[in-house]
Amino acid sequence: MSLTSQLGAAVLAAPGGGSEIPAPNIEYGQLAPMLLVFGVAIVGVLVEAFAGRRLRYPLQVGLAFLGLAGAFVWTIVLAWRDKPFHVAAEGALAVDGPTLFLQGTILVLALISLLLIIERKQGNFAAQASALPGSEAEQEAAAAGVVQTEVFPLMTFAVAGMLMFPASNDLLTMFVALEILSLPLYLLCGLARRRRLLSQEAAVKYFLLGAFSSAFFLYGAALLYGYAGSVRLSVIAAQLSRDAGSETLLLGGVALLSVGLLFKLGAVPFHMWKPDVYQGAPTPITALMASCTLVSAFGAMLRVFYVALENLRWDWRPAMWGVAILTMIAGAVIAITQTDIKRMLAYSSIAHAGFLLTGVIATSEAGLSGTLFYLAAYGFTTIGAFAVITMVRDAGGEAAHLSRWAGLGRRSPLVAGVFAFFLLAFAGIPLTSGFTGKFAVFKAAIEGGATPLVVVGVVSSAIAAFFYVRVIVVMFFSEPEADGPSVIFGPATVTAVALGLAATVVLGVLPQPVLDLAGDAATQMFVR
Repeated sequence: MSLTSQLGAAVLAAPGGGSEIPAPNIEYGQLAPMLLVFGVAIVGVLVEAFAGRRLRYPLQVGLAFLGLAGAFVWTIVLAWRDKPFHVAAEGALAVDGPTLFLQGTILVLALISLLLIIERKQGNFAAQASALPGSEAEQEAAAAGVVQTEVFPLMTFAVAGMLMFPASNDLLTMFVALEILSLPLYLLCGLARRRRLLSQEAAVKYFLLGAFSSAFFLYGAALLYGYAGSVRLSVIAAQLSRDAGSETLLLGGVALLSVGLLFKLGAVPFHMWKPDVYQGAPTPITALMASCTLVSAFGAMLRVFYVALENLRWDWRPAMWGVAILTMIAGAVIAITQTDIKRMLAYSSIAHAGFLLTGVIATSEAGLSGTLFYLAAYGFTTIGAFAVITMVRDAGGEAAHLSRWAGLGRRSPLVAGVFAFFLLAFAGIPLTSGFTGKFAVFKAAIEGGATPLVVVGVVSSAIAAFFYVRVIVVMFFSEPEADGPSVIFGPATVTAVALGLAATVVLGVLPQPVLDLAGDAATQMFVR
């Protein structure tokens, strides 16, 4: 043993030595899923820089699939092997039941989203991101068959940030994770092949508003540090229990921190970016954001409010009541006026964020369990719905306008029927995953004394059912246009649709195994 090692061991063994120089607690095995995805992203950057053009695409696809699948397998191993759970990486990250459930959900949804990204028949991505829309450089790149392969390392970096976000055990680590997941998405949103200007406009809007929300989050973390003297969530909770800090710093910090988190959820009044970004981004990226980003953001919010601010719930719950009510009603009502399919689903996502907030407000084990299940169920349905949208195309690309879907049930009854089933799941019709998810969070909210909130949720669901049914009526009861869109079947897209459909059916008809899994994760609660 070296002299340095002996001295370190002596200091740690001495009385009081552990408090002065704490023993390292990195736990690489606990962090393996995140580290693996980060490693794949870094290797993807190296492949992009040094591999030949012909090798890039198969290498990037193989790396992304192997990395995400390997991380998912390791997450399962951690869930079964490492109990009780504990913090790792010097307390910066926490590995517990809810975190592993969320990370597993994110990885599965990311794998299905990757199927949409690799589908080449639809041509979702621009051949050359740096070329101006319609320019000679873009035409030459398209003619040469150039494939956009930097999408894969960007996507894996974003997924790595999504895995890190709900696992963060202090606000500084959470901010770093927020930026890691956001920055690649800003770039990915501007890579659509069709309607390039709309795509680039969406990327700029997302970047600017995201930068503002990150600033709010960071300022809120600074105020909470001023209150508690630490950014560690457990220290903030302990300081709250003593009630020894400045109430002004506390409430100001909580408000600003909540703005940053609610922005990622797309909750009202911080929802302005969502319809524009969902509409302008390449649809596979929209599917990734609508599923994985939502799961990650709600995981981070659950950790902050259930760990750091648990003793302050009588102060933040009334504010969250108002946000949830506005989000449910605004999302459902504004969606009625939309004529673009992707914008309609964006406002639908806003309404569902409001439904999910009812589970957060419950502040109970049942609320946590119901929210976890709802996130998984909604994620599968959302990816399936956006996968169908990528298949319905006309000469200008995806048939985005609702009028173009007229008579689709006669042209392609199978595709129209699958899309109708996804819409019914969004509406919460029984025997679908949407019904089970809403029932779980609403039941927890009632048990938590939020019955009026549930009433608003039921009314909003009834309003939302109108625009879902309207799309079904247009598809099956309208005359098809002579130059109507065609349905392009790609093997990867069909697989994504089939997986989304299977999960929506199974979680609606036989939800108990996943409900038990979410319940078991919730009984572990969050470590501190």
